[in-house]
Amino acid sequence: MSSESPEIWMNISNNKNTLLTILVTAAITFSLTFFLLKYTGGSTAKQTGLNAKSNSADDNDKTVYVSPMHPWIVSDEPGQCPICGMDLVPQAADETDPNSSDPAEREIAYWRAPMNPAEIYAKPGKSAMGMDLVPVYEDELVGGVNISIDPVTQQNMGLRTTAVVEGQLRNTIRTYGHITYDETRTVQVSLKASGWIEKMHIDFTGKPVEQGQPLFELYSPELVAAQEEYLSTYRRIRGNAGQARSSIKSDLLAAARRRLQYFDVADSEIRTIEQNGVANKTLTIRSPSSGIVIDKNAEEGSYVKAGTTVYRIADLARVWLEAHIFEYELPWVFEGQEVEMRIPYEPGKIYQGRVSFVYPYLQQKTRDVVIRLEFENPDLALKPDMYADVWIRTGSTEKGLIIPSEAVIRSGERNIVFVAQAQGKFTPRNVNLGLYVDDGMVQVISGVAPGELVVSSGQFLLDSESKLKEAVQKMIEAQKPSSTVKNDNQEDDFFDDMEADKDDFFSEMETDKDDFFSDMEDD
Repeated sequence: MSSESPEIWMNISNNKNTLLTILVTAAITFSLTFFLLKYTGGSTAKQTGLNAKSNSADDNDKTVYVSPMHPWIVSDEPGQCPICGMDLVPQAADETDPNSSDPAEREIAYWRAPMNPAEIYAKPGKSAMGMDLVPVYEDELVGGVNISIDPVTQQNMGLRTTAVVEGQLRNTIRTYGHITYDETRTVQVSLKASGWIEKMHIDFTGKPVEQGQPLFELYSPELVAAQEEYLSTYRRIRGNAGQARSSIKSDLLAAARRRLQYFDVADSEIRTIEQNGVANKTLTIRSPSSGIVIDKNAEEGSYVKAGTTVYRIADLARVWLEAHIFEYELPWVFEGQEVEMRIPYEPGKIYQGRVSFVYPYLQQKTRDVVIRLEFENPDLALKPDMYADVWIRTGSTEKGLIIPSEAVIRSGERNIVFVAQAQGKFTPRNVNLGLYVDDGMVQVISGVAPGELVVSSGQFLLDSESKLKEAVQKMIEAQKPSSTVKNDNQEDDFFDDMEADKDDFFSEMETDKDDFFSDMEDD
């Protein structure tokens, strides 16, 4: 037992040394790993960010070379265009880069009411409802790429600007129409008994007539029989004048008289029959109203059946005019509205009238709406089927922002105006249009602010230049390497190296550990 004690104590001592060595090795490994990840990795990431900023600055300061005739030909070095052979023109890359400005510095275009987008102000404040105005930023309205033009070039291009103003939303609708008869003043003369026309007093179309004027003489067996019946009853009552009239005889006489009246026999004709005591062969048919004969369908000696229209008479003291308007103009027109009319053969003379009716349907072929206008015509100067020019002045008390209609570039999908900025810069903006008003102006609901200057002449040249720069910008963006991917790759490479170094470190530690314990066992 005494001989085994030293060996036991020697084994215990060796185990303690081995455990101590393992603990020290683990502590050193943990400290080195923590140090490398904290300090070396942080400085590398920081350096990576600095490199990204430096690369971004270099990209912004970079000069590219563009073909003057083929803007999609972009090169990093000077040379010639492979298509046209012209020398490439140097151009700064940031001139067409919309992201070159600091996104934190957003420029406010105007202020609008939160509940009414059409209520626009140039400065912050309160809306008509008492709510705080909401800013509308420039980048929300941009419809293309900003361009810069020096004053000399602007003058050569003939650029002209107009200020955005607030004005009355008044629109004058100018249209055409033709004069027609007033249907409420047109009558027909038709017979209620068949017969022959013995004589015509009004023998041609277009002749004026007065109410009660004789038109023609008619022979009708039915009218003769009605006269005989009336005379018979009238003689019996007159022959018994000394006796008291019975109610039956009076009723018979009244019935016979009404029958003649129903045949449109005038009271004067009935009195003549009573005075003469003989039934007339023909009876005179008289005009029911004053006017102009616009239609005649019979001649002397012709046989006319009951219900046939012999005359049509129209009173031209008041006429209608049927005008045509488009669908979008319907909200401006209403009954009772005052209108003006001019006819070609009386230059300078203006007729005043009013809108009497708006037809509730569209014309199928022309896709417009017919409105009916009324005009007084005491001297009969207005003839049916005349063409006339019509002005419908729509008065409105509402106000809004208006700009010249010619300042708007209409692409079919959007409406664009160019707003003049400081230092010769022009910004394309998308605008929402409203009503078209007088003097070639149009209402702008959103997109511009009061007092801003919009280009009203030469804007199509600016639009071409803006699209050209936009095309160059897209080509540059397509050729520019992505800095984000590059930074991510650098970061991945760094941590891959760290993992490799870490594996090598622990591999060496394992090797040293094996060698250490091998030496201990040898000892």
